[in-house]
Amino acid sequence: MAEDRVGGAGSLEEVLVAVAGELEEVESRPADDGTEWSIGGIVFAAIGPEGADFRLSRPVAAAALRTPDTARSPRGPDWIAFRPALLDRHALDRAEAWFTSAWRRADGET
Repeated sequence: MAEDRVGGAGSLEEVLVAVAGELEEVESRPADDGTEWSIGGIVFAAIGPEGADFRLSRPVAAAALRTPDTARSPRGPDWIAFRPALLDRHALDRAEAWFTSAWRRADGET
């Protein structure tokens, strides 16, 4: 669970950094105002001052867009933008699940 991972609710970035550390072959690099994560050269998630973006399979992205604080990302049609107004346990759990789902998808493409 996200709150167990960072010893409390933590920030969205802290949770994603912790999740990235548990997954195989994840690479991170600085990006405009934040960080991008990739596997095998395929970027699958990013965080910046406004929130996080995740590259998901189309069915997962469609479902994610029906949840609070999500919108289409300018990164492309498979990307969602997650801008939580309240960073509670539920928001952190969604971010963790989407990060992991995006990683699995990218790993399958490498």
